[in-house]
Amino acid sequence: MPKREKWLAALPVFNEVGYVGQILDEVKRYADQIVVIDDGSTDGTSELLDLRDDIQVLRHTENRGYGAALRTAFEYTAAEGFSGLVTLDCDGQHQPRRIPRFIEAARSADLVSGSRYLKQYPGDAEPPAERLFINRRITSELNRRLGLKLTDAFCGFKAYRTEALQAFSITDNGYAMPLQLWVQAVSAGLRIIEIPVPLIYLDLNRSFGGSLDHAETRLAYYNQVLDQAMREAGMDPARDARSEAIPQPKLG
Repeated sequence: MPKREKWLAALPVFNEVGYVGQILDEVKRYADQIVVIDDGSTDGTSELLDLRDDIQVLRHTENRGYGAALRTAFEYTAAEGFSGLVTLDCDGQHQPRRIPRFIEAARSADLVSGSRYLKQYPGDAEPPAERLFINRRITSELNRRLGLKLTDAFCGFKAYRTEALQAFSITDNGYAMPLQLWVQAVSAGLRIIEIPVPLIYLDLNRSFGGSLDHAETRLAYYNQVLDQAMREAGMDPARDARSEAIPQPKLG
């Protein structure tokens, strides 16, 4: 009888005192083990996490950013011998009941990424116009340059097989982290699948960090990170993969 795989659910958290308890209670129903990366919370989130004995908490003494929190989750997953990792946000935008679907999809993929634009669900939210614009622009660039067929470049609801985590060397501490991730996934030839998730937006006032709250500045920065990630992977940032006869990662 094959050994049962052991999966970890990881939630990066920064100042989510209004959501963290309820979300973790629901995640417990669908995950073997949970790790919360408390990224320097100052609003009482840390104190709520201290009251729980059913999760592992990893703390950053100061707010380092979304990418840094996921890097900590990657390192913990590999060090503790888990079969794989599911990442989801702790602000109510990702439904924990979908965790088993991500794990099931990872049976035939190295990286499973949620997409809010692959399927329409009843009650889907209307995304903020500037976020939708940036997502579409960057997703299109990734598809053109890397030969992918993504529909949502920035969804944080993902599943990774642990052996695939070795492909990633994430250095961006913020929300540009997925751009490095996609380049490195393609460079390593990882098998990639997108699966649909509902479009839920609760935090319409999310800060991307200082000047990055300005949409044009953020878009320019994302393109800069993408260019640099491609150079580091030995790719020409100006490439158009659609015209290249090269093997592409398998997408579902």
